[in-house]
Amino acid sequence: MKVIVCGAGLVGFNIARYLSSEKNDVTVIDQSPDLIKRVSDQLDVQGIVGFASHPGVLDTADAGGADVIIAVTQQDEVNMVACQVAHSLFNIPTKIARVRAQNYLDPVWSDLFTRENLPIDVTISPEIEVASAVMRRLQVPGAIDMVPFADGKVQVIATRLDEGCPVVDTPLRRLTELFPDLHIRVMGIVRDQEVMVLSGDSSMSVGDEVYFAAEVDHVPRALAAFGHEEVEARRVLIVGGGNVGLSLALEIEASYPRVSPKIIEYNRERAGQIAEQLHRTVVLHGDVLDRDMLNEANVQATETVVAVTNDDEVNIMASLLAKREGCERAITLVNNVTFEPLLASLGIDVVVNPRAITVSRILQYVRRGRIRGVHSVRDGLAEIIEAEAMETSPLVGVPIKDVHLPVGMVAGAVIRGDEVIIPRGSTVIQPKDRVVIFTVAEGVKHLEKMFSVRLEYF
Repeated sequence: MKVIVCGAGLVGFNIARYLSSEKNDVTVIDQSPDLIKRVSDQLDVQGIVGFASHPGVLDTADAGGADVIIAVTQQDEVNMVACQVAHSLFNIPTKIARVRAQNYLDPVWSDLFTRENLPIDVTISPEIEVASAVMRRLQVPGAIDMVPFADGKVQVIATRLDEGCPVVDTPLRRLTELFPDLHIRVMGIVRDQEVMVLSGDSSMSVGDEVYFAAEVDHVPRALAAFGHEEVEARRVLIVGGGNVGLSLALEIEASYPRVSPKIIEYNRERAGQIAEQLHRTVVLHGDVLDRDMLNEANVQATETVVAVTNDDEVNIMASLLAKREGCERAITLVNNVTFEPLLASLGIDVVVNPRAITVSRILQYVRRGRIRGVHSVRDGLAEIIEAEAMETSPLVGVPIKDVHLPVGMVAGAVIRGDEVIIPRGSTVIQPKDRVVIFTVAEGVKHLEKMFSVRLEYF
């Protein structure tokens, strides 16, 4: 597959890294010579210095032969024009653009991104995606990550095993014996910054981050089995009234009437603007690092603080201060991945990485095969993929134990119509089944091939 990536920032670099590692033909365009040098030196890609929206630059990138263009520069308008030029002059089939300005995404202008107007197939709003990711974590207390699959019928949960967890040092195959009516499957773990898939004889340890698939109604009992019985927050303090904080507050107001949100915003003008858009949310103007401000927000009675400013250090410090004052749980937005391994030991419960969320969304639309959903784990060390099994797939018609999945790959759930099946060795996948699979990065290409439509299908 030939892919053009417009923008060599953090998101563009990582998209290029993912796709080039899978032997795709990737070209990266950016107006910064330094960023292009970095991407060319570190990745097996072609780098071009220039404006991504210029026809001549796209022509140099051989846009006429490209399958996908992914526009993730810092300017929305450049991203949109690049997609328009890619469509009008080069007929690139799939066009993906990151759009940050919320005015473009207002439902009033829903006809904007259509083939007749701006022919962009997929628009990605990082702020909306991050707000949704935070909301999912609020819905499932005890989870450090939650990703819905199969239209919400299945959830993949990541949770951390603490001291006293009842299943620590228990072989995985015994989980079925201990909880015979619990519909879950442990898919993978993160231990010491390494992602691995455990065998049936392997055990989980204190500090492991465990990823498991579960039928949605079984999630609370599953979390209890892993030592987490936290209750859903009713009082939430949002630190930062930017697009993420505002989107989160609007979602809470629209869908969760039992939750009482508050926002602390440092900029007085911005605080006034968001107060006009919110109805149930208390908006406070002040410095969240001021203890008096936290007391005014009644942080000691708050169950969850969500720190989503544009400053990693402010988010981390605000989270730690809130917990010291009595807040039970902290969800913290952090852009710098080097901070992540340190934060759990500091007492931060959940880390949200905007870059990883954006990358996951984009990968969903560039993966080959019948891919329905993608979630990146630990900066691409593994992926969780939902795919539809076709008649020609090697997975179909034989017991899973006889398929001989590659090392580092495990099927976590099978969705057949409205039925959710937690697969065992004897489970036989049928055509049109949707399968949720956990795979280490090295297995992604193999997985795509397993779910591709072969010629004999026609």
